[in-house]
Amino acid sequence: MTTQYIKRVLDLSEILEDGSQFLFGPRQTGKSSYIKKELKEKSVLYWNLLDVSLVARITANPSLLRNQLRMSPKASGLVILDEIQKVPFLLDEIHELIEDTDFHFLLTGSSARKLREKGVNLLGGRAGTSYMHPLVYPEVKDLDYGLEKIIARGLLPSIYLSERYDVRLRNYIKSYLQEEIAEEGLARNLPTFLNFLRIAAINNTEITNFSNMANDLGISRAIVSEWYQVLLDTMIINEVPGYGKTRKRKAITKSKFFFFDLGVARKAVGAQPPADGTSDFGKSFENYIECELRAYLDYNEIDDELAYWRSTSNFEVDFVIGDSVAIETKTTRNPSSTDLKGLRALKEEGIFSTYILVCRTPVPERLDDGIMIMPFEYFLDRLWKGEIIS
Repeated sequence: MTTQYIKRVLDLSEILEDGSQFLFGPRQTGKSSYIKKELKEKSVLYWNLLDVSLVARITANPSLLRNQLRMSPKASGLVILDEIQKVPFLLDEIHELIEDTDFHFLLTGSSARKLREKGVNLLGGRAGTSYMHPLVYPEVKDLDYGLEKIIARGLLPSIYLSERYDVRLRNYIKSYLQEEIAEEGLARNLPTFLNFLRIAAINNTEITNFSNMANDLGISRAIVSEWYQVLLDTMIINEVPGYGKTRKRKAITKSKFFFFDLGVARKAVGAQPPADGTSDFGKSFENYIECELRAYLDYNEIDDELAYWRSTSNFEVDFVIGDSVAIETKTTRNPSSTDLKGLRALKEEGIFSTYILVCRTPVPERLDDGIMIMPFEYFLDRLWKGEIIS
């Protein structure tokens, strides 16, 4: 069954006019669909490197790419190589082609780890890097949008649009373990890694104690640290560092880890969608806002770091962007003074210009002691219009 194509926020057309580009993103975020709909017809050559017969021909003849481009009626234009990590040695050839010709390249992949581990240079800075994220608010707001639906299904296009989302999420985890983790040389450790993945998902959005996790799994702390790096490199999780510039209250700077997709995080735990009003529902809501913020920063090429703030005295703000915007998330429909205490404590530092509580209040935006209280859909609408972070 063909998945409905959703017009994406990401626009690589102008970026590619400036030269070659890597496009990374977790599997099934829609990289290939985007390329086929938006860019393939504009390309001089398109190779899908999941095609094993094509990979066999390239392996037998590493000059195949250069030879095909020589036969092209055009001496310049866009060359697309989908899933470049499948044939990493091609990057040496591409490096030379960038130097010697007027072709520019779009290279997609779900993991830069495999490229780095094989000692392949990522074109020596001759290509930029973009990221494809799961679906974001402007792409789904008119598609039977609902927070509970997103928390249950996540926002991977083929899964979000499917009524069989639970089966597809289970298959996603299985495929990830078989095709990504087994290829990392961890095949004999798959049962332990699966248990590790479950505990990592339980700790989603929180500071993780690697030593405690190691004890629970019966493995070393070093292995836990290594496996977290595997999750980072294969883009299953994102790292959110602690913001440490406050002076009145000492800050914790250990990182938190967030899954790239809510549905994948839930299925990795093996849980049903969390009920409204539970702590797990609140964690999923926080994860959702993190995903939107990260995607917005990437798609708009904004370099401000996404971090969180927690003082040693346990005041906390879920997200800070650079030194300008502080954001707290709550699932409450009736925000109280207690919900603002972290933002108020951070506001005493005098660092940030904007303080926002994102919640589910039905009341339009209002101001409380310099803190903006926003319904989350209104917040997301303003975010993607460039009115929150610019």
